[in-house]
Amino acid sequence: MRGAGHALSVPALVLFASYLGFGAVLQSVGFPLFAGLASTFLIWALPAQLILIGGLVSGTALPALALAVALSSMRLLPMVVSIAPHMRGTRRSLPAELICAHYVAMTVWLEGLRLLPRLPGEARVPFVLGLGNALIGISLLGTLTGYHVASEVPVPLAAGLLLLTPLSFTVLMVRNAATPTDWLALAAGLLIMPLTLHFEGGLDLLIAGIGGGTLAYGLGRLWERRR
Repeated sequence: MRGAGHALSVPALVLFASYLGFGAVLQSVGFPLFAGLASTFLIWALPAQLILIGGLVSGTALPALALAVALSSMRLLPMVVSIAPHMRGTRRSLPAELICAHYVAMTVWLEGLRLLPRLPGEARVPFVLGLGNALIGISLLGTLTGYHVASEVPVPLAAGLLLLTPLSFTVLMVRNAATPTDWLALAAGLLIMPLTLHFEGGLDLLIAGIGGGTLAYGLGRLWERRR
């Protein structure tokens, strides 16, 4: 319950607004509502979902589309690796940890890194499950609402709503930055991102994220050694 209660926050409102825009996009391109809701439940990552919907609507070959979605979603792997130790309870349970890993998107990752270390071991898995289920529920509600009110949502506004999520994540990452490596990672990602925009299939996020993070880690270690 504590995790679900924490989901009722500003990031959740931003998530709802973003998926409101996603639902409106689904309706505007004639994509089935059930399939759109399934993508929210199973993928729960707006960049990958937009790649999937756009590819299906344009008739992209399924193997190429699957590869593009997989490459876009690979950006979540470092998040899972970094937060997985914090999600473990006092008793290891692989099924529970795999379920928790499914919920690791930007919101759960940022809030988990901030809150999970403060919780006792036995409370961490229930907290992640509560937080993740509540956030996915909010995302599904946003998708459903956006689909049904699409006629009232202009296309430019729907596109703008989709931008709320990355803007919110940027603010949260700045808030959580505590070490020189954190600030270096943010700066490196912002500088590398414009250079990768011509890559398709989510490679821009993958290269900017992993490349910027790796560069920041190396510079951070060098900084610590010289202190």
